[in-house]
Amino acid sequence: MASQNQQGITKVLSGANASFKDKGKPMELRLSNMVAAKAISDAVRTSLGPRGMDKMIQTAKGEVIVTNDGATILKSVQALHPAAKMLVDLSAAQDVEAGDGTTSVVVLAGSLLGAAEKMLEKGIHPTIVAESFNRASIKAVEYLTEMSTPVDLNDTASLLRAASTSLNSKIVSQYSSTLAPIAVAAVTRLVTPTSSNVDLRDIRIIKRVGGTIENTELVEGVVLNQNVVVSAGGPTRMEKAKIAIIQFQLSAPKPDMDNTVVINDYRLMDKVLKEGRQYILNLCKKIKKTGCNVLLIQKSILRDAVDELALNYLKRLNILVVKDVERDEIDFLSKSLACKPVSDIEAFSEDKLGYADLVEETTVDDIKVVRITGIKNRGRTVCVLATGANQLVVDECERSLHDAFCVVRCLVKKRALIGGGGAPEIHVSRLLSQYAQSLKGMEAYCFQAYADALEVIPTTLAENAGLNPIAIVTELRNRHALGERNAGINVRKGLISNILEEDVVQPLLVTTSAVELSTETVCLLLKIDDYVQAR
Repeated sequence: MASQNQQGITKVLSGANASFKDKGKPMELRLSNMVAAKAISDAVRTSLGPRGMDKMIQTAKGEVIVTNDGATILKSVQALHPAAKMLVDLSAAQDVEAGDGTTSVVVLAGSLLGAAEKMLEKGIHPTIVAESFNRASIKAVEYLTEMSTPVDLNDTASLLRAASTSLNSKIVSQYSSTLAPIAVAAVTRLVTPTSSNVDLRDIRIIKRVGGTIENTELVEGVVLNQNVVVSAGGPTRMEKAKIAIIQFQLSAPKPDMDNTVVINDYRLMDKVLKEGRQYILNLCKKIKKTGCNVLLIQKSILRDAVDELALNYLKRLNILVVKDVERDEIDFLSKSLACKPVSDIEAFSEDKLGYADLVEETTVDDIKVVRITGIKNRGRTVCVLATGANQLVVDECERSLHDAFCVVRCLVKKRALIGGGGAPEIHVSRLLSQYAQSLKGMEAYCFQAYADALEVIPTTLAENAGLNPIAIVTELRNRHALGERNAGINVRKGLISNILEEDVVQPLLVTTSAVELSTETVCLLLKIDDYVQAR
C-alpha cells in the first residue's frame, strides 16, 4: 500500500510543471551570487536620474572624484565577489556599446535578479527562468523599436534634445545649454553620409583649470596639451607655420649603458664639448633647411628630448618649440595636421611637414593654451577645450561631455529616439504582462516577473526625486492603460506628463542595449551552480 502511495506521489510531481527541488549547495551559491550582485546594484541605484545623488570616491593615490556616472563609480569600486565583478563588467560593456545608461543597466540587472530569485523560490528550474528571460528581452526590444521615432542626422534639434537629456542627469546639468551644442557639433563633424559609427578617439578633450564651465568651447583647429617652451626666449607666435612632429632627441647622444669616460687633458674636454655643440647645431640646421618653423617634440624617457643648447640654437633660427608631446597624442596630431611623424633626422624632409596659417600661445582667464588654426588638408578630427574652476569640476565636465558624445554616436549607429522618464519601461512592462497572459505554464510566470522587474527604473526615478514611488508608478500605469504611451515622470515638476513634449529623449540604442546586456548577465548568473577556485 505504501509503495502504491509513493508511486502516486511520484506521478503527481512528474510532468512539465513539477516543482524543482535543488540540492543545497547550488541554491546557496545562486543566492550568494544574487546578494553580491544586488549589493552593487543598490550602491549605484541612488545616483540614477536628474535628481540622483553624487558619490565621492577617494582613489588609491589619494585623489578625490565626485561623480554620478555609473561606469566611473563602479570602475573605482573594489569588488571582491566574482558575481559583483560581473556587474562592474556589465556597466563597462554598456559604456563601450552605448556610452550612456551605465547606471540604468546595473539597476535593471539588480531588479531582474530579484525577480529571478522569486521564481527560484517557487520551484522553477533556473534554466527555464533564464530561457524565459531571454525570450522576454527579445520581445522587449521589439516593443521598444516599435515605439521609437526615427531621427535624421541633419535634424540638429533632435540631437540637441538627446544630448541635453544625457547632461541633465550629471553634476554639470545647469551648463547643458553650453555643452550640448558642443557635443552635437563635435560628433556631426566626424560623420560622413555613409558612416554607421564614429570613432570617439578622433575627439580630443583638452582640460584646463581656470574660468568656468561656460568657457568650454569647440576649437576651430587644434589645441595642444603642452605649452610653448620659452626658457631660451624663443617665439610664441608663428604665422604661415610649417609644422613638424619629431620622435628623435635634440640633445647630445648618450650610450645605452652607463659608461664612464676619464679625460685627463682640458684640451680633450674642449674637443668633447665642441663636438657636442657641432652635433646639435647640425641637427638644428637640417631642420631649418626644410623650411620648418614649428617643432613638436615627443616626450623622451632615456635622455632629454631637447636640451638648453638646442633650444638656444632653435631660438636663433626662429623656430617655435613645443616639447613633451605624449606618445598617444602623436597619431591624433599627425592626422589633424596632415603631417607625418619623423623618427630620424636623415628622413626629415619637406613632404613630412604640415601647414597652418597660425600657431600661437594665447592666455584667456589665466588659461594658457597653444592653438593651431587655418590648417591645410585637415583630417576629420575635433578638439574641445574643457575648463572649470578646479580639477574636480574639469574632470566631471570631461566625463559628462564624453557621455554626451556617446549619445550622439548612438544616434549615428541606430537612428531612432525614444522618450525618457520611465515611459518606455512602463510601456514595455504593460505589453509584456499582456503577452504573458497568452502563454502557458512556467513561462507565463517568468514573463510576468520580467515585466514587473522593468518597473524598477520609474520607481527609482521617483524615489530619487523625493516623490511617492507607489503613487507615481500607479498613476503612470493608469495613464499608459488609457493609451498615453509617452507619459513619463517629469522629475522637475514632480508629476506625470508627456515626456516628448518636455524634450526628455534618449537614443533607442541606450535602452535596447541596457535591456539586452542586463538580461544576458542575469541569465549567466542563473546558470552558475558551483564555484571553483583555480590553483
